[in-house]
Amino acid sequence: MATPTFSNPSGLSTPRGYTHVVDVPAGRTLYIAGQVAFDAQGNVVGKNDIRAQTEQTFRNLEIALKSAGASFKDVVKLNWYVRDISQLAVYREVREQFLGTGPRPASTLVEVKGLALPDLLIEIEAVAAPRG
Repeated sequence: MATPTFSNPSGLSTPRGYTHVVDVPAGRTLYIAGQVAFDAQGNVVGKNDIRAQTEQTFRNLEIALKSAGASFKDVVKLNWYVRDISQLAVYREVREQFLGTGPRPASTLVEVKGLALPDLLIEIEAVAAPRG
């Protein structure tokens, strides 16, 4: 199976932590539902703590990816829904802890008024194209 290619076409701004275009050849695609800061019992982790919630959200994404035989290296798209855009530096720092080095997935970040529960501060969904 051919691997996805990541590119930032000239004429577009230089992205900070994401890629403008990810071309995924035909193959298997995973769609990971929006993950939030729930532990395995459904309790909110890190009430009023954006770093703790972002870390838990990424741990949940990692569990979902692993359950399908994938990892963060296979993620080609992230959609972020956040309650406070001013915490962008925290989101990026945690993202780097989980994604490591290499090409960055295409990404959309949207500030929202609220999420499913009042204590939730962030939700992230992912699309992955496993390479093997």
